[in-house]
Amino acid sequence: MNRPESAAPQARRIVSISVSLARPLRALGGRTVLSGIAKKPVSGAVAVRALGLEGDEQADLECHGGLRKAVYAYPQEHLPFWVEERRARGLAPFDAPLAAGFIGENLLLSGLLESDLWIGDTLHFDDSSCTLRVTQPREPCYKLCAVMGYAQAAQVMARTLRTGFYLAVDAPGDLRAGMAFHVRSRGSGLPVTEAIRAKWAKQRNW
Repeated sequence: MNRPESAAPQARRIVSISVSLARPLRALGGRTVLSGIAKKPVSGAVAVRALGLEGDEQADLECHGGLRKAVYAYPQEHLPFWVEERRARGLAPFDAPLAAGFIGENLLLSGLLESDLWIGDTLHFDDSSCTLRVTQPREPCYKLCAVMGYAQAAQVMARTLRTGFYLAVDAPGDLRAGMAFHVRSRGSGLPVTEAIRAKWAKQRNW
């Protein structure tokens, strides 16, 4: 698959950085599970190492974390969609904003969508040695449905290609909110949006 030429990039920056220790989460069916999805923003420099951000924890290491899914990033541009989704279902007051970390993201980014990226692209941050590599889209599960408050949330996230993406740590370093970054194309791999479609195309009711 050939990569099309990109338009001039927008200004790209880290909006917020969020972490969490694993803690109990009540799923929609009533059972309680351990999860690190309920992340909260932190200020100042945060160390990023091979297995993720300092102070962050994942409960289910088969589905989250590890070298290939050390950091989870999400586009800020998608948040208004989720505000409207929850409002339309009576789950939140009109225009109630989503707090940083609500989606379970480590990095809330501006100026970078799934459609801008291919698997293997790398993110490079101003004034930091940290380099992150795009490895795969998120595969949303019932824990997202629990925090969103409705059972179709994972399906909606995948169907609308608003999954965000996982990152491996190619080079460690410190990151902070407000830091600018740029993307370097690796010129191969698969578009992140196509990786989402490939994963979910076999799912019933896609």
